This record gives sequence, structure tokens and C-alpha cells, in this order.
Amino acid sequence: MAATVPKARAHVQALLIDISGTLLIGSLPTPGAAQALARLREARVPFRFCSNTSKESTSVLHKRMLDAGIDARLPELWTSIGAVKNVLKSKGLKRPYMLLSQSAKQECTDGSPYPSDSQPYDSVIIGLAPTLLNYENLNTAFRILVCEDTSSSNHHRRDDVPLIALHKARYLEASDHALSLGPGPFVTALENASGKSAEIVGKPTRLFFETVMKDFNSEELGPNDVVAVIGDDVHADLGEGAIELNLWRVLVKTGKYRSGDEARADARPPDEMCDSFADFVDRLLGSSTSQLRTDR
Repeated sequence: MAATVPKARAHVQALLIDISGTLLIGSLPTPGAAQALARLREARVPFRFCSNTSKESTSVLHKRMLDAGIDARLPELWTSIGAVKNVLKSKGLKRPYMLLSQSAKQECTDGSPYPSDSQPYDSVIIGLAPTLLNYENLNTAFRILVCEDTSSSNHHRRDDVPLIALHKARYLEASDHALSLGPGPFVTALENASGKSAEIVGKPTRLFFETVMKDFNSEELGPNDVVAVIGDDVHADLGEGAIELNLWRVLVKTGKYRSGDEARADARPPDEMCDSFADFVDRLLGSSTSQLRTDR
């Protein structure tokens, strides 16, 4: 049975929707997710998908959503991989050392080949890449960050190599539905060893959410309209930027959610709790029509 809404629902006009654990569990949709999205489209409620995926490229994630029956359209899909790609471009970083999956690496670099191996690494990028997060690779990343990388014949190495993390989730839900380590502990280890703070580019940073919300046009979202963010992680989906931007924060009891997450001492309680994404949509579309503009 659905939990009681802790406070009066805000007049939500647009949605930011997490994917893994909220819409998909592995390659399968959460109960009623596909139908719920179809209802949102029919009701002309604008939304964007927001994912911290780093195991796969945006295009691979998009295909997985389509294969699961989720009507996702590529321009609606915003990921931390896309965010790191923009950071590399804006900072002029040409040779990152990337602890990422092969498809994620290709997206970050547009498939372009690396410069010559004689050139030093100019950044360290880390995401969820379980087979790569071993001592040897982490030690290489550490040496690059503290300017003691010996893999390059060029001794004119940068002394300001940034550490860039796609996100810092402490744990994730694995395919067997048990919790597994996320990239967060490995990011923290590199921060601790190198003395550098990672630049986080994905959720729940304020910059990520602000960037996605700028994609809504003026007909979809007005300056005073309320945006809801829906996810299964009270930290990685609903923390930091979501709080700073005063988003309506909805925690769903699917994916990595575990009983009592909403009351954790190290997190702000969500504004609303729902059994699932479909449950939230039922509540939203079943509420007073005055809460949604019908002239879209």
C-alpha cells in the first residue's frame, strides 16, 4: 500500500525522471512504467530522462529502454556521459585517462583516436567500470593526478590535472537485485590519496539539473513552475542540487531503495514517497486538473 504523502503536493508542471531503478531494473521495466509514460505524453506533461549511467553510452541506454518497451526519445535523454563530454570540450582536455566502459569512452571522445602516446594525460575520468576499478588502474590514475605518471615519454606534464567523476553514488543495485559498490568509494579513494576534489558532472549536482531544465521551452516550463525529480536514491537522485533548486523530490520504492532510506540521518527526507513511478503518475494525473496546464 502506498505511503502517505508527507506534505501537500506542489503544483508540478514538469518532470525529471531517473532511469535505472525507477523506470528499468536491469533490462526490464518497473511495473506500469511504460504505460505511465504513455499517459504523461497523452496529458502533455513535459519530462526529461536523467541518468547517471557510466557503464554504457547514451545510445546503448536508449536502445535498452526501447527494447524494454519504454517510449524514450533520444533528445529527451540526459546522461552524465554527455555532461563529461561537454566538460572535456569546454576545458580543452585532449587526452583523458578514462576508467569507463568502451562505449562510454567512445561517446566522450566522439570516437576520435587519442593523441600520440608520447603526450601526457591531462585529466582523469572515472565512472562505473567494474572490471577497470582495480589497484593497477587506480594507481595509474593516482600517479597522473600527482604528476608522477611514468607512462609518457614527455616530461612536460601538467601540474593541474583534474579529477572528473561522472557521479559519486556509493552503491547501486546489481542485476541480481543485491546492492553493489558504485563508483563513489573509488572516487573518494583518489580524492584522499591525491588531495584533489573531484568535479562531479552528473546527478545530483545543481549544474546538471539546471542544464537539463534549460532544455524545456517556455511553453513547457515557466519561470515559476515547479519541477519534480523522481528517483530511487535519496542521495544520488534527490540530494544536493535537487534541494538547492527547490525541486519537488519524489522517492520511489523500487530499484536500490531499501526500507528506511527516507529517514536516513545523512539525507533530507523526500517531499513525497511512492511505491513506484507508475504510482506517482497515477497520483499526478489523478489530482486536480488545475495542477496541470491543459493548453500545452
